[in-house]
Amino acid sequence: MGTLKGKTLFITGGSRGIGLAIALRAARDGAKIAIAAKTSDPNPKLPGTVFSAAAEIEAAGGQALPIVCDIRFEDQVTAAVAKTVETFGGIDICINNASALSPTGTEATEMKRFDLMHAINTRGTFLTTKTCIPHLRKSDNPHVLMLSPPLDMQPKWFSGHVAYSIAKYGMSLCVLGMAEEFRKDGIAVNALWPRTAIATAAVANILGDQLMAMSRTPEIMADAAHLVLTQPARDMTGQFLIDDTLLYEKGGITDFEGYRVDASRPLVQDFFVPDNVPPPPGVKVLALPLGV
Repeated sequence: MGTLKGKTLFITGGSRGIGLAIALRAARDGAKIAIAAKTSDPNPKLPGTVFSAAAEIEAAGGQALPIVCDIRFEDQVTAAVAKTVETFGGIDICINNASALSPTGTEATEMKRFDLMHAINTRGTFLTTKTCIPHLRKSDNPHVLMLSPPLDMQPKWFSGHVAYSIAKYGMSLCVLGMAEEFRKDGIAVNALWPRTAIATAAVANILGDQLMAMSRTPEIMADAAHLVLTQPARDMTGQFLIDDTLLYEKGGITDFEGYRVDASRPLVQDFFVPDNVPPPPGVKVLALPLGV
């Protein structure tokens, strides 16, 4: 198995949830991790700050750099990347994890919410990646990873939540274009998406505790991301990956039970999972519409 020992990761929105799980998995290898997130003070609905994340990373064996950063603002992203390079000597991996979710219909979507989702999901991903590219070029195995879905352009993925879908697919369009644009530089650009709902505080606030129990833990995404990031960058780019399919086909994992929140409950499928990407043998999921 590959290792991220000594690698520097720049992760947006990594103060909790999937981003933090990815950071902790890298920390166990001895990686250096910059957490760029806007949460500096505890929130009862969304526990975790850049400082608590940094403490967990260091406890897991990594080096941490907490940076309070709102990726909607270019000056903050530029400063965060510069601070990371100054502290750790460069950047090997850029992970675009920060995201805003509001699965509302067209008439129910306030324009300030539309603007927020696009500013964070699409624009923030573009900005962060653009800012990291000059430093990634200097790495011996540079990766960019978006936490975004496959570009499966079916109406069902847009109907009822057009604004959110456009913003999320904007991240994936960055993968489509940037993978080819930076292929000559040897910079891998890939997307990773979960097959099932993932049990995070943000998901609980939107979808409720019932679906949380029908979810997997963030560790499945962390293990899948680790597998991607330890691949030779020139050999794996421009791919839209589903967590358990990747772990089964490339990681040899056949037992996914340990990732379940509650083994007595059926798993609920996440949104945007293409129909033509079936789950690994023995994995069963229940499809529910976005917004349930």
